[in-house]
Amino acid sequence: MRIHLSSVFVDDQEKAVRFYTDVLGFVKKNDVPLGADRWLTVVSPDDRDGTELLLEPDGHPAVKPYKTALVKDGIPATSFAVDDVHAEFDRLRGLGVRFTQEPVEMGPVTTAVLDDTCGNLIQIIRIGPSAS
Repeated sequence: MRIHLSSVFVDDQEKAVRFYTDVLGFVKKNDVPLGADRWLTVVSPDDRDGTELLLEPDGHPAVKPYKTALVKDGIPATSFAVDDVHAEFDRLRGLGVRFTQEPVEMGPVTTAVLDDTCGNLIQIIRIGPSAS
C-alpha cells in the first residue's frame, strides 16, 4: 500500500494552481472540469508519477471553520519535504511568499511554515543533517 493522493482545501482553484506551480514549483498533472469546480492535481517535477496533491475546493460547510481553526492555531494543513529549508525559505521569500514561521532547527529536523494564499499554512521540512 502507498499514498496515491492527498488533498489541501483551497478557496480558489485558479489562484491555487498558480501558487502551487509558479511559486512552489509543482507541475499540473490533472485538470478535469467537474461543473463549477475541477479535479485539479499537482505533482513534484522530480516524481511525476508520485503522490498527487489535489487542490480541492473548500465549499463544504465544515471546511472553512476547520481551515480557520488550523490557521488561528498555527497548524500547517500539510508538509512538503525540501533538500534545504533555509535555501527554500530564501527563494520563496524572494518571490514574496509570507512565512508565519522562519526556519527552525530542532535536532535533525528543520522546518518553516508559509501561507499558501488560499487559506492554508504549509510546512516545509528537512529531516536529517542540514544542507546549509
